[in-house]
Amino acid sequence: MTDRHYMHFHPDERGFADRATDWIERAAEQHQLKLTDFLDPRQAVILESLANRNPDVTFRLDGGYPEAERQRALIAPDYRALEDEPVGITVLSITSEDGKLAELQHGDYLGAILGLGIKRDKIGDIQIHEEGCHILVTEDIASYFHLQLQQVHRVHVQTELIPANKLRTATQKLDDMNISVASLRLDGIASDVYRLSRTKIVVPIQAGRCKVNWKVEENPSKMLKEGDVVSLQGFGRFKVLEVEGVTKKGRIRVKIGKYA
Repeated sequence: MTDRHYMHFHPDERGFADRATDWIERAAEQHQLKLTDFLDPRQAVILESLANRNPDVTFRLDGGYPEAERQRALIAPDYRALEDEPVGITVLSITSEDGKLAELQHGDYLGAILGLGIKRDKIGDIQIHEEGCHILVTEDIASYFHLQLQQVHRVHVQTELIPANKLRTATQKLDDMNISVASLRLDGIASDVYRLSRTKIVVPIQAGRCKVNWKVEENPSKMLKEGDVVSLQGFGRFKVLEVEGVTKKGRIRVKIGKYA
């Protein structure tokens, strides 16, 4: 990839951009079909931008259901139809007889899976219900999860593998909070959401531990807008739901949704 193309990507994204470029070139020049592991939304954007520059390739994104956040990509020469091509996604269904699953959160399930020594790339979206959880996983690793996952945060569980069309989706739970800020700067809003001082919030942002819409953001003064999703390593993530207006004192009222 040329230096000119690298300008569009954060240094942390360039390794993925190189891999994506290689997949695209192999599809165009060697007529290869590539099925990726799960991509986050930012990686999907990078892949799409690179694939659209090459008229000899086609690609498809699929996360197992229409609203999926994390998706696998199929990349192929442009003459190949991908609509009916399998994307190798299985659902890991987790239940328990302990009656304690309602206490578990997204991080508990993800931590249990990663604790088995599996990379995040093999895991798609996690759908949590009161009776248990459905996790989309790559087909090649599904049996390992089924055999090895026996406990989630001290709760003994049972697992079952079911097809993706049996997935039970859940409405994403957001805890609403209303804040009043001087501006829509990243550091100001994040400071209020995470209850950290402005001085303390700047340190992890400048250290590259913050992402806005899944893209690393090291500029504390970046202006946020409605719909932006912000994550800070170790503190969780939130979404800017609505900019509600200005108070009499000139401060901006913002409605935030914190992911549970």
